[in-house]
Order: sequence, then structure tokens, then C-alpha cells
Amino acid sequence: MSEKDSREENPVVNGLVALAAVAVVVGVLGGIGVVTATRVLGLSDASDAAANSSGEGGASLYMPKPSRTTEASGPLVTLAPTDDEASGSGSESADPEESETSEDPTESESAAEGRITLSQGAFEVSPGEQLYLSGIYPGGEGTVLDIEYKSGNGAWEEFPLDVNVANETFSTYVETYRSGEVSWRVVDSAKNVRSNEVTVKYAN
Repeated sequence: MSEKDSREENPVVNGLVALAAVAVVVGVLGGIGVVTATRVLGLSDASDAAANSSGEGGASLYMPKPSRTTEASGPLVTLAPTDDEASGSGSESADPEESETSEDPTESESAAEGRITLSQGAFEVSPGEQLYLSGIYPGGEGTVLDIEYKSGNGAWEEFPLDVNVANETFSTYVETYRSGEVSWRVVDSAKNVRSNEVTVKYAN
């Protein structure tokens, strides 16, 4: 039997061989296409990367990896005060009113020292009615004070009564039968110090 006759007698074998040959050809062509596409895409990506690195392409986004932060353990920074704040704080600390107040007690004490303050128990009494007089005399402990009075705008006259200073205070009762306005005062004759005047109206 010839070779031609054997091929004609095995059609199935011949079909399988033909299919295998076609599969091999298709596989080769597909592989060539894949390689070609891969090279083309690789060149394109490389050109894009080069363009991005050289700045020719668009700006790329970069997201840094987040990390946990820690609380500050060192001392905090305090800003120095401005000139206005410094001047304001200085004016508050050096208040002139406070400085005057701190000096006033000394001045008032020195001014009150040696002064006699007199007050009356009533502003209006009847002639012959007793009038209560009292006052203070800082620094006048043990002093004997003279009592003086006058009617209206008349001259001062010495009242026939003295008053002693004890614990820097004094008090006494006086009376007169004069009418109208009568003024009273006390005097430290030894130091020539006089008290203020108090005026009382004597009327029936």
C-alpha cells in the first residue's frame, strides 16, 4: 500500500494533525502580539515616568504616610508683653491714687496731732439749760482746757469752768442765760491751740 493510500484511509488522523498545526500557528502569532503589546506599553510607561520626573508632565500627588503624634512635654513659650501692655501694667502697679492713699494716713495723723475737735450735744436750747460739750485732743493727754464763748459777733469771753483731757477725750456741761446765737470753743493756753467753734441757738 502506498503512502497516499494510507493518508486517504486515515482521515481522522489527518484532521487532528491539521488542527494541531493551526493551533501552533495561532499560538505563535498570539505570543508575538503579546510581546509586541508589552514592549509598547512598557515604552509608554517609561516615557510618562521620564516626563513626570523632568517636570514636563502634570503634577503628581504624594500622600505621606500618617504617623502618631506625641504631646509636647517641654515648657511652653510665653510671648513677651508689648510696650503698651508693659506700660499699662506699670501704671496699674504704680497707681498715683494708691501712693497718695499710702501717704495720706501719715499726713492726716500728723495734721490731727495737736488739733482739738469740739462738738455740741444740741443745736438749740433754752437760756439757763445745760449744754453738753465733748471733743477729742490727740496728744493732749492730761491737758486742762479753758472754755470760751461769745454772743453773736461779740468778743470771746472765758467761761468760769475748765475741762480736763483724759484718754485724749474730754466732755463737760455748760449753761448761760444769754439769748440768741452763742458760740463755744476750748483753748489749750499753754500751747496756744484752739478748737473749732460750735454755735447753739438759745431761745425761749
